Amino acid sequence: MKNRILTITIILTTILFSCNEQKPKQSGKLSADGQSSAVAGNPAPALSAGGSGSGLDREEISSLSRNLKTLDPGLPTIGILMFDQVLMTELTAPIDVFSKHSEDGKQLFNVIAIAEDYNLYTSEEGLKMFPDYTLANAPDLDILIVPSAYDMTLQTANKNIVGFIREQNNNTDYTVSNCAGATLIGESGIADGRKIVTWIGGGTDLQKNYPNLKVQDDSKISFIEDGKFMSSNGNLATYISSLELLEKLTSQEHRKFVESHLYLDRLQEWKK
Repeated sequence: MKNRILTITIILTTILFSCNEQKPKQSGKLSADGQSSAVAGNPAPALSAGGSGSGLDREEISSLSRNLKTLDPGLPTIGILMFDQVLMTELTAPIDVFSKHSEDGKQLFNVIAIAEDYNLYTSEEGLKMFPDYTLANAPDLDILIVPSAYDMTLQTANKNIVGFIREQNNNTDYTVSNCAGATLIGESGIADGRKIVTWIGGGTDLQKNYPNLKVQDDSKISFIEDGKFMSSNGNLATYISSLELLEKLTSQEHRKFVESHLYLDRLQEWKK
């Protein structure tokens, strides 16, 4: 009798487990082209797809996007553009510099990353990142920082990104480009007649493609400032543009304080 009860219990458990295995998942998944594949007749929420190959479903994206980074209305807001294949240092260097508190522990800036949509974006180096805001809901910025990718074709052809740069130019006190981010500045037309520098070796093409810019000799110049526009060669030179702007916004003393936390002196004095 006990053996019969045990056998029946095993059979029922197997059937129940099998039924659960066959139930469809009640969520939408992003396909490779960014479209939602609604399952079991339950359409996914209308939420834009962003970075390629994110692996996030709609529910996960919706959950993350609801957690907007809180901004202190009394502080300047620094926005850094984010897109697929962005060069990691050109995104992280400004965050590294401007997120440092003052010597007495006070926050000095709102620092946010802004992308076209809420999704994961992958840097050139493979780092997965999620933006704080999108082009559509980003606040008015006091400072806009434009990084680059090795290939800027998609970015310069993206009317939403170019339009965002042009629109934010009405608000910004400073606009900074690093490396080939200068091509987005050129495409937007906001710095026509201004001096600008780009990645080492990229100046000739930048001048050819955007003749209204005053492109500087990138073999000699790492950083240039002209009015509200600043630019650098990018990569680790992004720290130069960030620290130069930091000093303008705060003081030389605070710049030195931040440099001490970055161990910049160790890097400068390092010898193999």
